[in-house]
Amino acid sequence: MKLIILDRDGVINHDRDDYVKSADECIPIAGSIDAIVRLNKAGFTVVIATNQAGLAKGKFELEDLEAMHEKITQRVEETGGELGGIFYCPHHPDDNCKCRKPKPGLLDAIEAEFNTSVESCYFIGDSLRDLQAAVQKGCKPVLVKTGNGVRTLAQLTVPSFQTTPPIIDADQVQVFDNLAAAADFILATTH
Repeated sequence: MKLIILDRDGVINHDRDDYVKSADECIPIAGSIDAIVRLNKAGFTVVIATNQAGLAKGKFELEDLEAMHEKITQRVEETGGELGGIFYCPHHPDDNCKCRKPKPGLLDAIEAEFNTSVESCYFIGDSLRDLQAAVQKGCKPVLVKTGNGVRTLAQLTVPSFQTTPPIIDADQVQVFDNLAAAADFILATTH
């Protein structure tokens, strides 16, 4: 199985400092839906792994989250592709759950759902948490400069930031302007 894991906010849709709280606020980044469809048509199963602490913080309700995910799923389907699944952590950062990235729980759930290993598959995100989760599970970490990506890129170049495990070697992270550019690279190097 060819699997690709995507973070949601800042990778597929525009992120907001005050949380994406509704389907109306869930606005796709230009080219992101098309990138998912192109990957899907090339034989990849594309899944989303996203922290959604806004749920635990009372910023939005479960119905709102489901509406956001339905909107993304519908856009992908209308464009001719499909999502393999959407996995999310609903917990507060202080809950110390196993699923909130950088912990690998969401990736464990993806492995269980598809009865496969995520090792060596691409994990595309915009935050250090995404990259740390990817490295823990042996994924290929990809950083996009949308969302928090530019700030994350700066963090990768600061050695003192590398103290908490897993250590992220900036050289092992591939960096692209956006999901569309990351998809171009993956499609060019895998076919």
